[in-house]
This record gives sequence, C-alpha cells and structure tokens, in this order.
Amino acid sequence: MMSTRVLLFFCLFGQILAKESPDVECLVINLESVRCMWNLQGTPQVNYTFYSRSGTLGGTICAEYLSENGTRIGCTLPYIKQQRFEPFYTKLWDGNKADPPLDRVPEVKHDLRGKVKLNPPTNLTVMNGSDLNLWFYWNQTITSCVESEVRIRKNNNSWEVSPIYSGPQSYCQNLPSSTARYELQVRIRFNNYCGQSEFWSDWSDPVVWGFNNTTVSNIKNEAMPVWTAVLYVVSAITLILLVVILLHNERIKIILIPPLPKPALNSPDVEDWFHFSKGLIKERFNTNFNERACTVREYQPVSRSDSNGSDSSRLTTTTDQTDCSIPIAVNEPEDTSAPFYTTVIGSEEEQQVSV
Repeated sequence: MMSTRVLLFFCLFGQILAKESPDVECLVINLESVRCMWNLQGTPQVNYTFYSRSGTLGGTICAEYLSENGTRIGCTLPYIKQQRFEPFYTKLWDGNKADPPLDRVPEVKHDLRGKVKLNPPTNLTVMNGSDLNLWFYWNQTITSCVESEVRIRKNNNSWEVSPIYSGPQSYCQNLPSSTARYELQVRIRFNNYCGQSEFWSDWSDPVVWGFNNTTVSNIKNEAMPVWTAVLYVVSAITLILLVVILLHNERIKIILIPPLPKPALNSPDVEDWFHFSKGLIKERFNTNFNERACTVREYQPVSRSDSNGSDSSRLTTTTDQTDCSIPIAVNEPEDTSAPFYTTVIGSEEEQQVSV
C-alpha cells in the first residue's frame, strides 16, 4: 500500500514538471515587429505552439516561427501601433494529449513599454564647421522621443562616452587637433518622455576624421582593392627577375649598368698619362744625354802694336779655348750685336795703351 502511494506521487510530480513550459521574453524591434523567444534556458526538447494577444484584442497563433536545428525557439509578430503601451499576453502549448487544451493553459503577462530596441543610426558624416569645430551628423529612422549616446576616441586611445542627450542628430568636437585622428560611434533609445526603453540600439558603424583631414566611413568594411594587391605582386616578381638576369647575363648587365673606368694613378709609365705618340714621349722625356759638356770661359780682346812699323795691326787672341769651342775669326767686320765684339783702336789710343 505504501509503495503504491509513493509511485503515484512521483508520477504526478513528474507530470507537473513535464507540464512546466520555458520562460518567454518579448522585445519590440524598432516599432516594426515583436520578437518573442523561449530558448533562454537552452533549446527546448519539444516544438511548442505559441499563442499571443494584445490588450483586448483576440489572440492568434504564431505564423512565423524561429527555429534552431529543426526546433522552434521563437516567434516574430507584426507590431501594432501603440501596442507597447498595452498589456501583452503569451502562452506555450506542446500539444501532447496529457496537456490541457490551449484555452486552459495559463497566460503570461508582459510589459512591452521598456522592451524596445531601435535600429542603430546610419550615414554618419563629419565636416569642419565655420566655427573651427568638428561636427558629426547621422540619420535615424525614428526621430521623436529619442535620446543619443556618443562615444569618441582620439588616436586609438580609450573611448570617451559623452553625456546622454535628447535633441539634434549631431555632435560637436570643440577645436580638434589637425594632427590627431578622431573616431566616433553613436547609439540611441527611447527617452523617459515616451516610455524609456531598457535597451540601447547597437553601436553605429564608426566614422573617422584625421590624418590630413580625410574622412573615412564604414572602416570595418574597408579592404585593399584586388588590383592593388595584384600590382604589388607583379612588381615584386619583375624586380626579382631583373636581379636574376643581371647576375647571370654579363652582356645585359654591361648595357644597363656600364662599368666605370679605373685610372691607375701609380702607373710607372708616363706614356699612359698623355695622348702622345711613344716616340715623341721618349724624345721629350728622355733624361739620358750623351753629348760632351763644354767649358765656357770669358775672353777679352787685346790689341798689340808693332814697334818697328808705323802702322799698327789689329789682332785678336782668344783665351784658352777647349776643343769644342769655335775659334773667332781675325780681321772680321765688327758685329756690334754680339755680346763680345772687337773695336778698332786709333793711334792715339794705341799709344795710351802702350804707355
């Protein structure tokens, strides 16, 4: 009897655990759709049927399920205007015979007012203002009741998050440095005037300003063009082939890189230094002379007079000449252009000399 009661208890408890359905979380996506998920504790073991209703409207069964490995894990519903301000009810039913009918499954109430996630801003741009400040602008699908949060960093340093503000879709960086690089991202959500959301949008794609005042958008999607990479590869291959050809082909090497002459400054042959004929070089620069040297002595003409005769004869005598000297002729006409010349001395002068 006791064992029967214990078995019945475990059967009933197991049935209660089997009937417990997973939790459902719903989120409004950009006021366009409602997405409800029930895989937060893991992928369920059965395919549940999802039922939902909003406010006083009638309930409907999900028409667009989200699946994972063939198992239903969520549902996407169209968003109805102002739906987030009304109660939203959901329930899951696995359809087994042991479960109660769908109309007897308890509903779960959700408050969608703070469960809104907007799309991130797009088309971020930056420009220099006339006030010498840097202005960032962006677009967003919903403009009213929205607050923004901007983060900016300089030269790849840590992000600096600006205070949250509502209003214009712009941000001002005061007096930017012309040598710095600025990168900015922004995200948005509903403010407290329209039911503040608990969820921020994702961060937008960054916009960059700096380094020669150039602007780059969507730097995550940047990539080197294919033709640029091909050009680099072809240039490297061409350079390698040219080096190989120059090393193995002497004729092409001489044509492309003509050798420079190397003058021999210590050459013993003087002929290599000048463009003269060999014979002329030898005659001009030969230092071995075989001619005899002549001793040159100074001489002075002396006149002699004959004591027996009335007339005086003019005679010139040379002083101790060598064999190579040329004798000076006697009774030659006077040559006043010669350095040493003879002069005719008159009778009066002869007498003075003899005395």
